[in-house]
Amino acid sequence: MTAYDYPIMGWFWTMLIFFLWIMWFMLLFRVFGDIFRSRDLSGVAKTLWIIFVIFVPFLGTFVYVIARGSSMTERSLEAAQAQREQFDSYVRETAATSSSSSADEITKFAGLRDQGLITEAEFTAKKAQLLTA
Repeated sequence: MTAYDYPIMGWFWTMLIFFLWIMWFMLLFRVFGDIFRSRDLSGVAKTLWIIFVIFVPFLGTFVYVIARGSSMTERSLEAAQAQREQFDSYVRETAATSSSSSADEITKFAGLRDQGLITEAEFTAKKAQLLTA
């Protein structure tokens, strides 16, 4: 009895092989990314790892994961932390810009009021609207 005797088993094995193939490529790309991201490897060492992974892909990838697996995790955590800090910095800058733009808007409306283009009531309404937003 083989998988061909039961069509559902053939489908199951096809999906399993496809899943393993996708997992393999994900691992391969992660190893390549880690090789290039690693700061503790010299250019020669990076080149040798890349040649090893390209010419003997299964063995090269598994040896890399065994030899440098724990440092892969550390580099991933450092990259995630750096990305988080950049995002937080961006949010702080954006929040500071939006609060200063409210002050700029109030100044602009004050100038319009001083020129007589809007009334005092319109200025007060716009100012209240900007301060509550």
